[in-house]
Amino acid sequence: MHEANRMKRLPLYLFTIIDHLKEEAKKRGIDLIDLGMGNPDQPAPKHVVEELCKQAKNPQNHRYPRPNEPAELKFKQAVANWYKERFNVDLDPRSEVLPLIGSKEGVAHLSLAFLNHDDIALVPSPTYPVHFNGVIMAGGVLYNLPINEENDYKPDLKNISSSVVRMAKMLFLSYPHNPTTACVDLGFYQEVGRWVKDKDIIIASDLAYSDIVFDGYRAPSFLQVKGLRKKTIEFHTLSKSYNMPGWRIGFAVGSKGIIASLAKTKSYIDFGIFPPIQYAAIKALTGAQSCVKKTVETYRRRRDVFVEGLNSIGWKAKKPKGTFYIWSRIPLKYDALSSLEFAELLVNEAGVVAAPGAGFGELGEGYIRFALVEDEPRLKLACQRLKKLMTMES
Repeated sequence: MHEANRMKRLPLYLFTIIDHLKEEAKKRGIDLIDLGMGNPDQPAPKHVVEELCKQAKNPQNHRYPRPNEPAELKFKQAVANWYKERFNVDLDPRSEVLPLIGSKEGVAHLSLAFLNHDDIALVPSPTYPVHFNGVIMAGGVLYNLPINEENDYKPDLKNISSSVVRMAKMLFLSYPHNPTTACVDLGFYQEVGRWVKDKDIIIASDLAYSDIVFDGYRAPSFLQVKGLRKKTIEFHTLSKSYNMPGWRIGFAVGSKGIIASLAKTKSYIDFGIFPPIQYAAIKALTGAQSCVKKTVETYRRRRDVFVEGLNSIGWKAKKPKGTFYIWSRIPLKYDALSSLEFAELLVNEAGVVAAPGAGFGELGEGYIRFALVEDEPRLKLACQRLKKLMTMES
């Protein structure tokens, strides 16, 4: 049996490669410090877990969830209130908010909902893999926008050829950015807004890391740009802010028309989210936000420990203002290796798992990404192991 041709266009998924490397290392008895996947290691808030347990005991919550039933209506209202408080953005909870089975699912289905086979999606490279994988799976045309240190990891929209712009239907943005950790201010979004204003292009903003920010930085929402609501959809998740990755719950907000088309697409594929999880998510969004502050402070300490540790061994790294990642060039000593070869070297010689930059798109080659999902003592140990690698004779 043969897969669809579009599936053959997909690169091997980043974490499939990493998981294979980990399995082989574990068979050899290597103690792995796993900084590969952005998989939060801290527990979900106690009051959120308690709400899940309470709601799961109610048999009425065990049926298929429906859009106009209490759990989803209350969740949508909680999201609208959360957006108002965070970004001073007013949303109609019934028509401008859509619950998702994690934001990754929503991003992938957006391409399925809108892209024809000759429609172009403008996707920064490197980026979170579902931004380009979703385009490929939907059968759309992927157009990579190079982002790098020289342009502060911002796409140069003004130099895209008119023929590409004419066929473009969607532009993906994501700040704070995974994997590069780049952050932007509202002024950048306003520049994008001026460029897209007279074009039939959807702005798809992935705001997964809006809460994971440091040093006084506040992440803006693209919906704060005036006059572009009809062109904009923004994605968020509870995975990072509330340590709920395995719960699979997120949401999309923005244009009524775009939200309606995404909801229509999803209606053919899934039956929504288990109501107890929605009730627990309501508790997360409406309850005390001290849990989020605690999580952010934990990541800030880890960031400082790990970046300072890297710099102390001669591995140059910068402290990011957002996300819980460290994005770094492969050290000069090993720059002849591909990012995947270097990631394999890290596993085999140092017992440290990291994500190869090429897994985030072809323009991520030459870089490596560390996720700060181990505690401070383990991060210090990782730096000690990496020091041996840095001083090892080639």
